[in-house]
Order: sequence, then structure tokens, then C-alpha cells
Amino acid sequence: MQPTSQRPPAFPGLARLLTTAAIIAIAAPASAQESAGTGTFLGRLILGAGQSKVAIDTPQAVTALEQEDIDREQPATIGQLFRNVPGVQTAGSDRPLGTAFNIRGIGATEQTASEARIIVNVDGVPKFYEQYRLGSFFTEPELYRRVEVLRGPGSAVLYGSGAIGGTVNFETKDAGDFIPDGKSAAARFKLGYDTNGDGVVGSAIYALRTAPGAEFLAALGYRTAKDYKDGAGTTLRGTGSSAPSALLKGTFRLGETQTLRLSAQRFESDNDNATLSQTGGGNVVADTFGIVQRDTTDTTISAEWQATTDLAWLNPKVQLAWSDTAVSQRNARTLSGAPQTCLPTPSNLNVFCAVDYAYRTALLKVENTASLQGAGWENFLTFGLQATNQRRVAQSAGPLGFHPEGTDRKIGIYAQSELLLGERLTLIGGARVDFGNRKQGAAVPGAAPVKDEATALTFAALYKLSDDLSVFGSLARTERLPTLDELYSWSATKAPALSLNKETATNAELGLAWSRQGLWGPDDSLQIKATVFQNRIDDLITTTATTDTVFHRNLARARFHGAEIEAGYEADRVFGRLAYSRVLGKDRDFSYTLATTPAESVSLTLGGRAPERGIEYGWRGNFVDSITTATRSTATGVITPTRYAGYATHAVFVSFKPQSGAFEGFDVQVAVENVFDRDYRNNLSADQGRGRTVKLSLAKALSW
Repeated sequence: MQPTSQRPPAFPGLARLLTTAAIIAIAAPASAQESAGTGTFLGRLILGAGQSKVAIDTPQAVTALEQEDIDREQPATIGQLFRNVPGVQTAGSDRPLGTAFNIRGIGATEQTASEARIIVNVDGVPKFYEQYRLGSFFTEPELYRRVEVLRGPGSAVLYGSGAIGGTVNFETKDAGDFIPDGKSAAARFKLGYDTNGDGVVGSAIYALRTAPGAEFLAALGYRTAKDYKDGAGTTLRGTGSSAPSALLKGTFRLGETQTLRLSAQRFESDNDNATLSQTGGGNVVADTFGIVQRDTTDTTISAEWQATTDLAWLNPKVQLAWSDTAVSQRNARTLSGAPQTCLPTPSNLNVFCAVDYAYRTALLKVENTASLQGAGWENFLTFGLQATNQRRVAQSAGPLGFHPEGTDRKIGIYAQSELLLGERLTLIGGARVDFGNRKQGAAVPGAAPVKDEATALTFAALYKLSDDLSVFGSLARTERLPTLDELYSWSATKAPALSLNKETATNAELGLAWSRQGLWGPDDSLQIKATVFQNRIDDLITTTATTDTVFHRNLARARFHGAEIEAGYEADRVFGRLAYSRVLGKDRDFSYTLATTPAESVSLTLGGRAPERGIEYGWRGNFVDSITTATRSTATGVITPTRYAGYATHAVFVSFKPQSGAFEGFDVQVAVENVFDRDYRNNLSADQGRGRTVKLSLAKALSW
């Protein structure tokens, strides 16, 4: 297969990286003014890696996206948020139900349980979903104020031993984000439109402070769009949808030492003419698999209590939560309208059956942080317990051996120590054990419960060689337990695979971080963080050939290694950002490039500001190299390569957010994406990319 794409000149990765870095270095001093710089994204606090610290001082590859990044992107899907994050993108498609994550080559929707290797949390609540040719995370971007990405398995101790690729933490909006000091209430209204697919989004937020320490937020949103077009003008069937969303949140400060947070959110997506495959190609896959009526509902409810006591060793946090992701599928048919077949016996054709899928998860998490200190040292010890009970539902008109029902119970015990020695050395070490108990549903013949455990061990260090320069490194080893799908999938000729080994990942990283304030102006800042990594995975679980006697086996070994560079420059009137990623993913037994390997890429943003008028403007270029990946048939051993052409896309943006005068409280965002209407395809997506899209949003904030 040869994906079609208009191909720009060849992409010499190192040369382009040096060129873009030089652009920042040359452009920035020429534009810097004598005024207060705001600090780059590498100076943002990271909350999810242990004790809060800025990104550049974290001995792990981390990135935080704030509200300003979300507003600037005007994302129609969650995947559009990560275009400036090195080593991270969505795998599958830009369809509303095609969102799945790929971090450093780990993650793809067409592989069984691939998304189990990346942990996704919403306000600390784990989110997981798996279904044939569907994404794994369904939500509305307008609900969030912040996203943190922790790349690599260094986050496995705090979040789960299965985090081979990394962790993505989403944080919903708070009332305090909208109520100014001295006010008791606020409201914000937003309306947005994009030209490609006639997409419309509207939202209304009401925030209320009833008393000191008591805040409430209610948010409603609605997004609708028709099918969008690629750069060649082809309409991609099944890419439109209608999606209402809602968020309720309350924060109560009980005295000076305790905080109670309650939240509930809900997202729905309705599409009467969705392609069965949301992660496959456009019209070609639609012609192959047909269309369905699909309704999706995602609900997350959480209650969290946190206390800070006079005892340094006692700072507890307790969270109770419920997550329910449900997909209803009806009326499967061909493009001509003929009904699709649902058989009374186990068959792959039963993917067309009328069915109700769901993952329902209950969570209890108890955590404490102890703070100890002495002469020249300080230690923060975080330890806790996380218990989850997840039920997988598949109520179908025909037997679904490939989507087995069952229950997955886990209890995780973990501890992480962060030791600060003087002002220059930080040492972080941790361990976790997850005890798993998976039990089959009644429809899985010949199966039995499986009990086992998985461990995660991590060590990281950062040393400041000078006030400007730091070196850091980490080692991590983590195991992933097989999922319900891997253990209990079955058919008339294949038994459940109850004897699967755990997957094991061994990861090493080494990096440098450099930061300088007042480089070319009195208050500007330039920050650079570079990381090299290697992640070796053993006992990879893969789907077997049709002639095998079980559905899954530990058939593969893989190695992912590469480099990432993040750089940012900030001054009052100019800013720049660079994100570079190179990942090499190889099958260690047969030496071909794995299909989940992302192409080498550079994202460069250059912009300017007129702060006295509240104006910000800029340009972003995404440059992606060509890549040849391959797949290997487990039946014949034949390796099939696929080559994807390189491409470049460009976007421009302008925002207007005056801080005084008649337009105070307004927020206007305008952007043009894929300015030259390039026809392209990312190798991790089975769809051609979106064509030229003009986006416009208008928001108004009020307070009283």
C-alpha cells in the first residue's frame, strides 16, 4: 500500500532541527523589548510527578498545557491539543470517536490492548476503553483547564504498573479560574465556528463563591459538525457528530487545613451515520465495513478530601470515584443501506450486531505525603493504596468472542521518595506492586479467573551543574498485566489465552536542561531541555494467526529509542517554541520498523504581542519526515512495508484579549490551519489530514 500525499522536499532531521533552533536564536534578540517576560512552558509547574516543581527541573520528560494553549488551539478534538508536545500525538484519526494516544511509539488503536500501555486520568480518575476500530478516550476539550503529559514509564509508580508509554493527566476547569479577587460570581459565554465541516461549538459557564472557601461551577457545552474535507477536497465519511457536555464542580475549604472537592462530568456523542471504523481510513474503510448508528456516553464522578496537618508526616488525601464509558451500536448497514449480518454463532461478522458496550470502574485511592528534613537535606515520601474494580460489558444480539465480558480488580500499593540534597541534587526513587484478579463473564467458555501481580521500580536524579545547566537521568522497569480482552477472547476454534506472561518494559533516559533569564533583554527567558531514551519491551502480547489455538500469545520483543528537544523563548513582545521528536521503533527479532513508530517531526511556533492592546499573533509550522514502517503476518511470517511521504503544514493565529476599556472581558481567537490546503497523511492515522480550516471563537467573561 502506498498512502497518497503531496510530498515536500526531503526532511533532513538534524539539519532542520538546527535550522529551526537558529531561527529562534536569531529572531528572538532582534525583537526582545525591555519588559517583563512571562516565562516559557518549561517554567510551568508540574503537579503529577510527585512534589510540585517546574518542568525544566523535573528529572523526567514532561510537558504541561495550560488554558492559554487550549484557547489558542480551539481544538475540535482532544488530539489537536498535542501538536506542540514532542513524542506525543493521537493514533487512529481526527474523528470524534477516534482518539487514542501514542507516546514515543507506544499506542495504536488497531492493536489489542495497546491503550492499556498508556494511563489516562481525568481529575485523578483512570479512564480506559477498548473496542474494535474505535478510539479509547471520548471527551470535550472545552471541559479542561490543564493537561500534563509524563512521557515514559517513570510515572508508573504513582499511576499504575502498566504505564509503559507514559501518563496523560487532564484537569477540569475550576470556579476559581473565573472569579476575580473581590468578586463573588462570574459567567463566561463562548461561541466558536470552523469552516471545514461547518463546526459550531457553544459553551456557558457559571461560577459562584457563596462564602469564603466555598466555590461552585456549572458548565454546559454543545458541539456539532458535519463531515470535514481533506486537503484534496474529499469528504471523509463519518467524521461529523453532535456532542453535548456538562460539568458540575464544588470546592469546599473546611477550616484552614482541609479541602473537599466534588465533581461530575458527562459527555455524549450522537451519530446516526458513523463509519463502523473510527480509527480506519476514510471512504475506503467505510466501503469495507459499512456504517452504524452509534451513541456514546462518558460519565466521571469524583469526591476527594485532602488535609494538611501540623504533623509533617501526615498530609492525607482520599478519593472515591466512578467512571462509566458506554457505547451503543445499532442499525449496521452497507453504504447502499442493506442490513449487515449478525450471526447466532461466534464470528468476526458479529461486529455488526446491535450491541451495548461499556467499561464501568469504581476507584478508591488513599495517599499520604510525609515531609522530613535535616541539615542540608529534605525528603518528601509519598505512599498510598489504589483499588479499582472494573467491569466490562458487552450485551449483544450475537455472541462476541472478540469482546469478552468480565471483571478486572486491582489493588496497588506504592511509595515514592524525593530527596533534595543541598540546592543542586535531587534523587527520586519509587516502587509499586499491583495485585490483579481478572474473572471471565458467563459467556466465555472454558475460562477461569487469573490472579497475578505486576511491579514497577523507578529511579531518577537531577544535578544542577550551575545555575543555568542541569543534567538528569532515570531508570525504570515496569510490568503490564494482560487485559480482559487478551485473556478471554475466544472463538469456535480458539480458546482463551489464560497463560500469558506479563509484558515488561525497561527504560533509560539521559538529558540536559539549560535556562537563562535576561539573555538579550532584562526580563526575557530562554529554556531548552533535551532527552535521549531507550525503552526495551519483552513478552509483547499480540494477536495470533487464524490457525493458532489461542487468541493471543507473547510473540514479540520491541525496542524504542530516540531523542526529544523542547525549547522556548519568552519576552514581552515576542515568543518562540520548538518541539522536536525522533523515535526509532524496531522489532528486536525481525528488525523491521514497527507500525506504531511516529515519523521524525519538528513543530516550530514564532509569535509576537502588543500587550498594551491585548493582541497576540503568530505562525506555527509542523514538519514531518517520510517514514517506512512494516507489519508481520503471524500466519505466514511475511513482512509488509508501507511508506508514508513527508509533509509540512502551516498555521497562523491571532488573539485579542483586552484588559481594560470597552472590550474588557472579551476573548477573540482567529486561526487558519493547513494554510496551503496540503493533502497529507500522518503515518499513525488511517485518514488523510484535515484540509484548510478557518477557526473563529468569541468569548465574553462577566463578574460581579
